[in-house]
Amino acid sequence: MLDVGKWPVFALLPPEELRLIRQACVFGSAGNEAIYVTINDEVFALGTNSSGCLGLGDTQSTIEPRRIDILCGKKIVSLSYGTGPHVVIATADGDVYAWGHNGYSQLGNGTTNHGLTPALVSTNLINKRVAEVACGSHHTIALTTEGEVYAWGYNNSGQVGSGSTANQPTPRRVSSCLQNKVVVNIACGQLCSMAVLDNGETYGWGYNCNGQLGLGNNGNQQTPCRIATLQGINIVQVACGYAHTLALTDEGFVYSWGANSYGQLGTGNKSNQAVPTLINMDKERLVEVAACHTSHTSAAKTQSGQVLMWGQCRGQAVAYPHLTHFTSTDDVFACFATPAVTWHLLSVDGDDYLTVAQSLKREFDSPEISDLKFLVDGKCIHVHKALLKIRVIPIIRCTEPGNSALFT
Repeated sequence: MLDVGKWPVFALLPPEELRLIRQACVFGSAGNEAIYVTINDEVFALGTNSSGCLGLGDTQSTIEPRRIDILCGKKIVSLSYGTGPHVVIATADGDVYAWGHNGYSQLGNGTTNHGLTPALVSTNLINKRVAEVACGSHHTIALTTEGEVYAWGYNNSGQVGSGSTANQPTPRRVSSCLQNKVVVNIACGQLCSMAVLDNGETYGWGYNCNGQLGLGNNGNQQTPCRIATLQGINIVQVACGYAHTLALTDEGFVYSWGANSYGQLGTGNKSNQAVPTLINMDKERLVEVAACHTSHTSAAKTQSGQVLMWGQCRGQAVAYPHLTHFTSTDDVFACFATPAVTWHLLSVDGDDYLTVAQSLKREFDSPEISDLKFLVDGKCIHVHKALLKIRVIPIIRCTEPGNSALFT
């Protein structure tokens, strides 16, 4: 079961419905829109439905979940949203679907007409498998399994990386100095984009007036630029807030840069930083950083599961990382960020949402984990001693031809 109870938009769902949720995303200007996936891989939406962002075919608000038929069974692996809002997903098959606000072609369909239902984004992606998507305020970027980045939508500051400031109506490969590089992680601020390479290098492009690209200046960049001051530091994950950026190293340290008026850089002051600055956590190694382009809040998780937060927290400016009682960075954004949205797609691992009976059924007759086997009619059945003891199943050995054991 996925704990979504901290987000008010789910307050009216009955407990039996909440127990079925496997993935969820909360978004919108007030955290009043949500899309979720059940254990049966059905997709539902509820909320105010601004610009048709719920993908239901209309713009009617709904406090009761309605099913998005076209997405059922698609197996969503990545989901992101803009502030229009628009929504973009990547499926397990590598397909990309987009819907919602489209005033800047952020749906990638070549038009500026809002999309009321999920539509396949095919231009230039038809033979590509997309593994991850990320949205800024009104632009979208996608990462393929081959490590290529595609971008489209609003481009007033160069955030689609095309070398100009003209809006990009359909997906376009972000090349320039990424041409022969392999990207493994992407993120978007409101008006900028970030990418991490397989060798740990980090690149940024787009709006930079708060130093959120980490380049040591405040000039916008229309193509990806490497963050030179991180030379020799292996970055494994990057997360973008409204106008600030967090980066996690392979050694568990966190660097921050960009806007800092709410202390979201965690440096102890409110001065913007145009170059990456190491945050003094005074804690064990960190394994995750979290930020969301709709807020000025930052969070991180330690190896032992402790969660820290800083930045704008319930309207207050917290300039140093503050230890919380949370066990997930998601809780920080549910309880302290404004608006209360999710910073990424909430998801539980497959094993987490199986019942005990389902788990046992899946492992029945599994030679990998069994500790006993019986020969029945010439075939082996792999069993577990512990389960046999629990069930107290009498085993009758007999001498019938072809049988070595019978079960009663």
